[in-house]
Amino acid sequence: MKSQEFNALKGIHPGLFLEYELKKRNLPKGQLALSIGEYPQTISAITKGKRLMNTALALKIEHKLNIEEGFFMILQTYYEIKQIKQQENKSHHPDLQKLRKILFWDTSFENIDWILQKEAIIKRVFERGNEQEKNELIAFYGDDIVNKILKKKEN
Repeated sequence: MKSQEFNALKGIHPGLFLEYELKKRNLPKGQLALSIGEYPQTISAITKGKRLMNTALALKIEHKLNIEEGFFMILQTYYEIKQIKQQENKSHHPDLQKLRKILFWDTSFENIDWILQKEAIIKRVFERGNEQEKNELIAFYGDDIVNKILKKKEN
């Protein structure tokens, strides 16, 4: 797999890639499970993202599907990194008492990722927000980031 292709996969659950591979190969999950000595429920839970991949299982699947050794565990690691960063981002936010929830009517205010979604947040607040809200975003993100995003919007 090429570096660019792999970068596109960083952060996805390894089960999603496994699901894709099984469909591409027209291989039922149950058949894969039985061929590697695992329970079909285990493979199903992984492909649904409800269970994490472990090293022993990853090696069995990689061997059976002729996928490079370690690939699924690399995906698993990047997935876990993404999960940790998302949790950290949720606790890092501007002073929410200075922002009206109505500005974000189309999303759950509590689930906004203030770091990952900063471009959309800045654009929206600067289109519809009041001075206090704009000033809060400038204080949180900094002048440079806000100005860069707003200039990008003008182009």
